[in-house]
Amino acid sequence: MSLSKCCDTIPVVDDRAHDVDWSGLFHARGRASDTPGHVAALLGDDAEALVDGYTHLWSATLRREGKAWPATAPTAMLVVELLDNPLLGPDDPSLPDAMLAYLYEVGVAADLGDRAGEIRARVQDRVSELRGWTAEYVSADADGRAQMWQDGKAPGDLVLDQAALACFDLVPVLLRRTLPYLASERVRRRTCAAAAVGSLARHPAAAAQRPELLKQLLTMARASESSHDLATILIAIGSLGGDTRPWLSDPHGGVRVCAALAPDLAGDDTAEQVLVELARSPKAFGKSFGDMAPPLQLQSKWFQDLLKERCTS
Repeated sequence: MSLSKCCDTIPVVDDRAHDVDWSGLFHARGRASDTPGHVAALLGDDAEALVDGYTHLWSATLRREGKAWPATAPTAMLVVELLDNPLLGPDDPSLPDAMLAYLYEVGVAADLGDRAGEIRARVQDRVSELRGWTAEYVSADADGRAQMWQDGKAPGDLVLDQAALACFDLVPVLLRRTLPYLASERVRRRTCAAAAVGSLARHPAAAAQRPELLKQLLTMARASESSHDLATILIAIGSLGGDTRPWLSDPHGGVRVCAALAPDLAGDDTAEQVLVELARSPKAFGKSFGDMAPPLQLQSKWFQDLLKERCTS
């Protein structure tokens, strides 16, 4: 089944997809007109189209550097709509989990700290120029697009900052839609939701919610029966400024490391000793979760950089 036919036979992912000028947006491979069809394929029964859609979602609409493309924010809205769709993964519960993991990555891309106001001011001053550059970019072939990135005077970097700002502005909606999954009946889904909340709730608009969210995450951590899930939840707690010290002495090495990575524990003697041990034997950390990959947050460049910085300081 072709993607065009797939989109004709699958219920619309989100009516708001029709309100987005996807042809005026771009992702890693160029014009983003193909993105709604790829996302819709995740709801279908065409195995090949589903794999292509999944691959497109992760490799085209997200940047490896933990940043956004112009297509990222509207794609995130499609993804959050998928979470409530019964056609998503009826025989594969890992698909909704992966959508929550995607929202975690969007939260990382949207984590602008105190830069949001400065980016907004710069974007507002150059809206027409950015629109013109983008129109030229999506109309160019691959060689032309590559050349445009090499032009130091072009506003491409600001276009990408604008894309991150769009994600930043969307985070309150994504967080609200993600929170119910902290109470999912599926353990893995709760864990993936915790990871997503750990990045999304760093947004300034969530400041008032954060204390209650931390209480909920701490309750989940104490009740966790899996070291992998516990480690994932602890990273989320640390990201939101919660106290992970009680787990610095956990018998599981991977759990200790994830507790020690909490930004607020930088300089803490016990946490630093845990990370010194990690630096001495990084393979032991990789093996500590058995056949499972390390917690999903550690696959993000932001956390990889943090891990490198903390282990070598």
